[in-house]
Amino acid sequence: MHVLITGAAGMLGRKLAERLVADGTLGGRPVLKLTLQDLQTPPSFGSEETAVLPVAGDIADHVLVEHVMAEKPDVIFHLAALASAGAEADMEKGYRANLDGTRGLFEAVRKANYAPRLIFASTVAVYGAPLPDVIDDDFALTPLTSYGTAKAMGELLLGDYTRRGFFDGVALRLPTICVRPGEPNTAASGFFSSIIREPLAGKPAILPVGEDLRHVFASPRAATGFFLHAATMETEALGTRRSLVMPSVSATVGEEIEALREVAGEKAVALIRREPNEEIARIVSAWPRAFEAKRARDLGFEAETSFGDIVAAHIEDEHGGTPPINA
Repeated sequence: MHVLITGAAGMLGRKLAERLVADGTLGGRPVLKLTLQDLQTPPSFGSEETAVLPVAGDIADHVLVEHVMAEKPDVIFHLAALASAGAEADMEKGYRANLDGTRGLFEAVRKANYAPRLIFASTVAVYGAPLPDVIDDDFALTPLTSYGTAKAMGELLLGDYTRRGFFDGVALRLPTICVRPGEPNTAASGFFSSIIREPLAGKPAILPVGEDLRHVFASPRAATGFFLHAATMETEALGTRRSLVMPSVSATVGEEIEALREVAGEKAVALIRREPNEEIARIVSAWPRAFEAKRARDLGFEAETSFGDIVAAHIEDEHGGTPPINA
């Protein structure tokens, strides 16, 4: 089996690639080749069983994308994107990456004429205020950012290209992935991770919103599981509705901080510095607070059940079970 990951230098792309190499199989089939695309050269690693090919280039470069597609990967994970705050700050750059790049990839798959499985990383930013306290699977899409708008258009394109038989598509509306390891990115949601990640490492963090803000979360571990399940599930049950909102934990910023306090104490919590940011607050206050995600759960997608579970997954996966601040 040949697997392609776009946006493979990003956090989720790296996690997914590492998991595929570690497992060595996908859906019971050996992963013999893994192509990793990103604007910057993705990390190169592999095993005797899996050949890994890093490809550096713009997802909106049609020549590059058609070159990658010439080998007809069996499964495509499309993660390449410019994150929310970056896409809002630079509309042209955002649409180039998030819409033009997606359409170009879909067209390259169509021209290759072989109908692979394609999993598209969408977002809960396809929803916008006014929102109910809990969103069901039939709630309308009313994105209030350019990022969410581009992702909603990508979902529509995925549905149409799937209907026409060009690929077998599944779009995953991801909650905020937390706690993200590594350095902060341009996402408006970045602080949700930084107020946990940095204090656990003994570093200060900035909180730009109030503690009563409620949002939806899943760990990188759960998100990787979402993609792998989408790649191997039976898609007939989806019918023509190819977009699924993923299971998630609904929690306030205050509940995040309490989960941090439980594992790392007041010393860690004291490292959080309150610095209100009206622009960040404006963006994230329009985001969902909770989801039923019944369709996804019925189809076998799973996530954590509490924010404490998310923090525990981060400590286990990134710190070997003991946060540096407690070492």
